[in-house]
Amino acid sequence: EVQLVESGGGLVQAGGSLRLSCAASGFTFDDYAIGWFRQAPGKEREGVSCVDNGDSATYYGDSVKDRFTVSSDNAKKMVYLQMNSLKPEDTAVYYCAAVPRALLLLRLWLTLEFDYWGQGTQVTVSS
Repeated sequence: EVQLVESGGGLVQAGGSLRLSCAASGFTFDDYAIGWFRQAPGKEREGVSCVDNGDSATYYGDSVKDRFTVSSDNAKKMVYLQMNSLKPEDTAVYYCAAVPRALLLLRLWLTLEFDYWGQGTQVTVSS
C-alpha cells in the first residue's frame, strides 16, 4: 500500500522557520519525484517544490525560492522541506505527493499530475 505521511506543521511567527517531513512507503522511492504543494482556504493549490529522488535535482515555485529548501534521504525514504523566513501568506495546508521521475524529462513538474498524495499538515504563520 502506498503511503505518504506529512508531519512537522504548526504555528510559527513571521520570520520563523519550520521543517516539514514526508515519510514514503509502498513504492520504489528512487524511481519517483516528490513534490510539495500547498492550499490555503479559498485559493487554488500551489506547487511549492519538488525533488527528483533519482538525481537529487530540485525545483521551486517562484514564491518560495531562496526561502525554502527541499531535500531527500533515500535510505530513510524521507523528504524534507525546510522553510525559512516564513510569511503570513505561507499559511496553508501542505501536502507531499509522488510522481514517476521519468515524467520530469517530458514536462515541467508543475504541469504533472502526481499519482499519490499525503493527508496534509497545517502550517500557520502569524504576523
